[in-house]
Amino acid sequence: MPATTQRLEVTLETALESVDLAESIVKRIAEASGFTGEETDKIAMAVRESVINAYNYGNRHDPRKKIGLLVEFDPDRMIVHVRDEGAGFDPAEIPDPLAEDNLLRTSGRGLFLMRAFMDDVTVRRRPGGGAELVMSKKLPHPLFGDSRPHTR
Repeated sequence: MPATTQRLEVTLETALESVDLAESIVKRIAEASGFTGEETDKIAMAVRESVINAYNYGNRHDPRKKIGLLVEFDPDRMIVHVRDEGAGFDPAEIPDPLAEDNLLRTSGRGLFLMRAFMDDVTVRRRPGGGAELVMSKKLPHPLFGDSRPHTR
């Protein structure tokens, strides 16, 4: 019998308060999913950075635009999607924050942290406009009673 994907989807306002709300929601979900305190903090920080990026660079503080947060699970991964309604961006154009010329710049640090804290980070342009950042983290144990072998 195939496992059912569990998911929680929230629409956030383009407001600074949404950053804390998204972080809190994902932190509680990560804790309930069995992640350690340190892993939970890293996942929460990655989500925080992604929502800050959606607020600042995607929606450019425009209160008419929304930020989408989707957390879903497959049997062995927690997957977080953060969507904005802005122009989208190409991650290849983001400067490397570790390059000597960029050490004092703030641009690129959020994406750097997301990649450091999550197992996989992908940025997609959305067909209707905007960007979707998809991050995943391998679960400490499989969900749904899945009996298939899992690699760690």
